Amino acid sequence: MSTVRDRRRWYRIKWFADQDTKEERRLILKLDALIVPYAFLAYWVKYVDQANINNAYVSGLQEDLKLHGNELVELQTMYTVGAVVGQLPFAYLFTKFPMSWVIPFLDIMWGVFTLLQYRVNSFGEMMVYRFFVGWFEAAFFPGMHYIFGAWYRGDEIARRGGCFYVGLTLGTLTASLIQAGTSSSLDGVHGLAGWRWMYIVCAIITIPIGILGYFILPGTPDKPNKLVISEKDIELSKSRLSRAGHTFQGKWSLRTLANVLRNWKFWALLLLDVFFWNGSINTTTGGYLLWLKSLNRYTTSRLNELGAISPGLGMFYTLFICFASDLVLGPAWAITVAHIWNIVGLIILVTWNVPESALWFAFITTYSAVSMSSVLYGWVNEQLRYSPVERSITLVILNTIAQSTTAWTPLLVFKTVEGPRFTKGYSFVLANAICLIALAHIIKYFIARQDKRETTRNTAESDSDETRDPESTAVVTAVEPSKADSG
Repeated sequence: MSTVRDRRRWYRIKWFADQDTKEERRLILKLDALIVPYAFLAYWVKYVDQANINNAYVSGLQEDLKLHGNELVELQTMYTVGAVVGQLPFAYLFTKFPMSWVIPFLDIMWGVFTLLQYRVNSFGEMMVYRFFVGWFEAAFFPGMHYIFGAWYRGDEIARRGGCFYVGLTLGTLTASLIQAGTSSSLDGVHGLAGWRWMYIVCAIITIPIGILGYFILPGTPDKPNKLVISEKDIELSKSRLSRAGHTFQGKWSLRTLANVLRNWKFWALLLLDVFFWNGSINTTTGGYLLWLKSLNRYTTSRLNELGAISPGLGMFYTLFICFASDLVLGPAWAITVAHIWNIVGLIILVTWNVPESALWFAFITTYSAVSMSSVLYGWVNEQLRYSPVERSITLVILNTIAQSTTAWTPLLVFKTVEGPRFTKGYSFVLANAICLIALAHIIKYFIARQDKRETTRNTAESDSDETRDPESTAVVTAVEPSKADSG
């Protein structure tokens, strides 16, 4: 039976739902302890290893490799190409292999290719390494959301995902601080530049976290990691999620793919995800660091320290938006709040000819753009809870197609030679942010309308059954969804 989840006032916020039993609460806390810290740590190092190219570029890599023109954005794009291509097989593989094996393996491998970047001597060699870092990082994000959707109800995902997603902003922040540290204390040690030491340090952090995953990640209820999760826990998890309409079995087939493609929600959520990715590419193009460098007033280590301010604030944005989505706002309004703040900063960046203090303010709003990511993917998990296979396909295809658009849009609107102003780039991001807000509320409306129709139909069928056999009790599995389900 689906579970009714009423919005609480902010002063009555609780971590558990009222209907959760004592045993279920114990299980939820155990899952939180196993999944959330590992997801956070792995996502942290993922973004350290993704974002460090921007820090290396402003810390000597540009000069040492003699990079010029748009070669920075081309390196960023090669990472994206690897990340897009690498996701495609996992729409099938997520349901075939234990996730407690898949995710740690990918983590270790992107750590290996992060390490190899310390020895790079040419632009072409760096392009190869960036492709493989992207390739092995590709499935991590949809994979973790697949795991969240396998263990948690829809109204529980966003705040767990928010804790996990803080790893993104912390990773970008840490990349700046690691580069600042290696530039000030390791530059020249054993003949290696500070930016080369940064890649060594990043790999030393990444690989052990990957190994740790084999011992703490619980997998999924159908393919669990028996080292950390018991049969009793698995059965209890299936029982509580079944009441919310979740299923745990299903086979990948062309018919399943066809079902996904015929579902209007798939196309609506895909377009929403495209707007999200392109409404937040200002977080990955290095505009903030390039602007700081253009001021010509900071040492390399100080520049990287200042580069940590914007992602540092992003941690607060992410936690606020994700918790507010689950407990107060719902997905559509959480997306709206996050991107109104993003839009304020983007308007200033498009205008550009403003006091320097206004530009500082604009750049510190940047990471509000990605703060609602777990809200969006939690919404997808909730809407596809009836089929793990359709959920797997949808998560991977959405993320793949949406991310693939960012493989070429930065080449058009964020050309390195146009930095740090990027008038075309910030205007493009602004337009996508506005479209994102509008579409979120359109989707919310149509989901609510569909849920209302299904509730009316199921109520009518229940009344009809009782009329035909008044001595029997019909079991009805649909309950009117709350605003949490429909945004």
